[in-house]
Amino acid sequence: MPRPVRNRPSELDQLLDRDPQETAEWRESLDAVVANAGPERAAYLMRRVLEHAGRPGLRPLETDYVNTVPTAAEPEFPGDLELESRITAWNRWNAAAMVTRGSRFGLGGHIATFASAAWLYETGFQHFFRGKDGLEPGASGGSGDQLYIQGHASPGVYARAFLDGRLTEADLDRFRQETGPGGLPSYPHPRRLPWLWEFPTVSMGIGPINAVYQARFNRYLTDRGIKDTSASHVWAFLGDGEMDEPESTAALALAGRERLDNLTFVVNCNLQRLDGPVRANFKIVQELEAQFRAAGWNVVKSLWGSEWDELLRLDTTGALVRRLREVPDAQFQTYATRDAAYIREHFFGADPQLAETARLLSDEKIAACFRTSRAGHEPRKVYAAYRAAVEHEGAPTVVLAQTVKGWTLGPGFESRNANHQMKKLTGKEFRAMRDLLELPIPDRELNDELVPYAHPGPDSPEVRYLQERRAALGGPAPARKVHPVGLPEPSAKPFETLRKGSGSQEIATTMAFVRLVKDLMKEKETGRRWVPVVPDEARTFGMESLFPSAGIYSPLGQNYDPVDRDQLLYYKESSDGQILNEGITEAGSLADFTAAATSYATHGEPMIPFYIFYSMFGFQRTGDQFWSLADQLGRGFVIGATAGRTTMTGEGLQHADGHSPLLASTNPAVVTYDPAFAYEVGAVVRDGLRRMYGPDPSRNEDVVYYLTVYNEPKPQPPQPAGDAVEEGILKGLYRFRTAEDAAGSEGRSAVPEPGSPRIQLLASGTAIHWALDAQRLLAEEWDVSADVWSATSWSELRRDALECDAAQLRGEERTPYVTRVLEGAPGPVLAVSDWMRAVPDQISQWVPQDWTSLGTDGFGLSGTREAVRRHFGVDAESVVVAALAQLARRGEVKQETVRKAAESYGLA
Repeated sequence: MPRPVRNRPSELDQLLDRDPQETAEWRESLDAVVANAGPERAAYLMRRVLEHAGRPGLRPLETDYVNTVPTAAEPEFPGDLELESRITAWNRWNAAAMVTRGSRFGLGGHIATFASAAWLYETGFQHFFRGKDGLEPGASGGSGDQLYIQGHASPGVYARAFLDGRLTEADLDRFRQETGPGGLPSYPHPRRLPWLWEFPTVSMGIGPINAVYQARFNRYLTDRGIKDTSASHVWAFLGDGEMDEPESTAALALAGRERLDNLTFVVNCNLQRLDGPVRANFKIVQELEAQFRAAGWNVVKSLWGSEWDELLRLDTTGALVRRLREVPDAQFQTYATRDAAYIREHFFGADPQLAETARLLSDEKIAACFRTSRAGHEPRKVYAAYRAAVEHEGAPTVVLAQTVKGWTLGPGFESRNANHQMKKLTGKEFRAMRDLLELPIPDRELNDELVPYAHPGPDSPEVRYLQERRAALGGPAPARKVHPVGLPEPSAKPFETLRKGSGSQEIATTMAFVRLVKDLMKEKETGRRWVPVVPDEARTFGMESLFPSAGIYSPLGQNYDPVDRDQLLYYKESSDGQILNEGITEAGSLADFTAAATSYATHGEPMIPFYIFYSMFGFQRTGDQFWSLADQLGRGFVIGATAGRTTMTGEGLQHADGHSPLLASTNPAVVTYDPAFAYEVGAVVRDGLRRMYGPDPSRNEDVVYYLTVYNEPKPQPPQPAGDAVEEGILKGLYRFRTAEDAAGSEGRSAVPEPGSPRIQLLASGTAIHWALDAQRLLAEEWDVSADVWSATSWSELRRDALECDAAQLRGEERTPYVTRVLEGAPGPVLAVSDWMRAVPDQISQWVPQDWTSLGTDGFGLSGTREAVRRHFGVDAESVVVAALAQLARRGEVKQETVRKAAESYGLA
């Protein structure tokens, strides 16, 4: 049964209705249609009217440029406005002081953003944002609210933590000084300050999309019965300029479609980007309103302060509202810096009726309205907007709050295009700010050298009030609190299957991974914690077998008969489905992965996500989000499927990945592997589960495992015997097959003579098959012995070597693993992979032998695997010629042999 419709306040209540009788007749007509012809007919007529209204000059998705909640309909303010004003004043002061003091070291910081948004945050902290204290993991509401703080506003959050007693003056003086103990990061960085920050947001656009998927993941946890998150609300604070980023709006439709009323965006509309107006010749508020409404969001506009009430009452003709809609943002920015005479001429003078209204207003009134009276600077109006947001049901809400960038910082800052780059105030400006904020700071403490921090005292009414309000809301915020939870190790059976190999059956490593995870998802203790994330390529990666058993998550379930219902592996959606099949969106999928990968901290519920994607479209397309994931201390498995530059037959230039391991290696939190065989995949996954989710949570690491897997079916060998193999897989290199073992296993009669030239072939991923073929050709046709090594991780070998180098600089004796394991191996080293040469070349300086490499440098191209590998010079025959050439340079074979080999293989 549908919920009864509430009679909510309307922004139209504050506007003049020139014909109330006509309005009543329209409403009565609509009611009559509903009563006599039904709601469908009424909706049809409304759509026809809206369609007709779309002609030039009418914007049906936009409302007037006024507050959504009229002053007369504002709820009673529940707090002590005087105390909250003083708290906000202290925070404004200390935020500006912290940045100014840091500027003497050339560190700088951002002042103007928090100055504009102070009340947007303070109202939330005092009345809305729920903390995490006193609630055990698993209890309803125990997660608190999730706060995505705008990155440039971080000084204000530090200032509040200082007032609250969570930070000291010494801490504030370590702002942007992280090389020593106690430093404060410039922006919200959980990895740098994990007890305070939960969500990194300063890389603009990532905060909005992550917030949407966080709210969605909260529902996912509830729907799957893992944790009741119904008491949690996600708040994302954004800049109006930030909304230009495609990620900022990429997931709006998802939030509207799934009715995420546990989500609120607060867009600080100060009308400025970093260097100028957001929409100089247009109106960003109106544009965003239309965009959000079209995506199914509830929109609350909070634009004008109380000084505007009189102006709106005087607007008996609608001229004021009409003028407010037509003036572009850049002009409003100018009004905020000009005197009343200019505003009379350029704003009111544009319409004779407005000019008449202006005669009733004093210069002081005009200046107050246009310079500073914005709803975002008045706690009553911010509270009304937030209350309207959290009470709205059935849709997410965006609050469009208008402010003045740099407010309270003085005329040199307010509404100036350059204020984002301005890092300090002078002593004179601080005195003016002190007077405006009415703070008890004597002149003698203010100079141009070192402005003081200010604090009313730990037992002051302001601090007691602040702490009481936070206690009532569940403790400090923002705050990141991890309740350590370890997971039992999975049984050995799924891994044993991979260790045994596939016999004569050909299996791609992609399929080996999917089969492994399918078995792990059946584990009694941990199976339900796996979160498969896929961007609409599940069938490409062989994951359709998971559809019937795990189900695809949809909050609405499956309200249709799937076209393939009569098939065994049909498309099954479910409200408690386990798979997150996100459609064609790598950015959305990674935002999903981030929410799942950090659930151990956000909700005290460790989840095991794996995000599988086209290798080419992972790190390359969403690299910035991977850095955010690392900053947020995420854990999980990232799978670059259809990996390498030559395994994607026929796909061509853009789809052929030859470099993602290099991109992954730039991220310190990413552990990258390029396994060649199914048993290597199993060993790496088992190690990842141990390191990230082991039974002892105090030892669990904040890392992400990246595995590149291939779509090329091959017989999977059993894992060779010996502990050194397992160690080598995890460290990045082990000898898979010696020349002698190869001869014995293949029963070859022709083997190299004793003392014949020898070479070491290092290969990763699918390239090991070319190396093994080359090993055979070298022995049978050129009397050269070759040992084949599986290089499961070039980047982990390099990481270990770098750590050893650093240790040696400290006087420790440490030898890199790659150096130790190759020590004494006869002959030169030739490395080959399906990646550009820079991938294996990462370890060259620590290899004791002569080094060379082969790779797939250049753009990808279409063709058969064989043809493309020949083009790049990495097929077995090319490996043979390269090996002979390397031996020739050492004088171990004749140069004529190299030429002969090249000719015989068609390479010359």
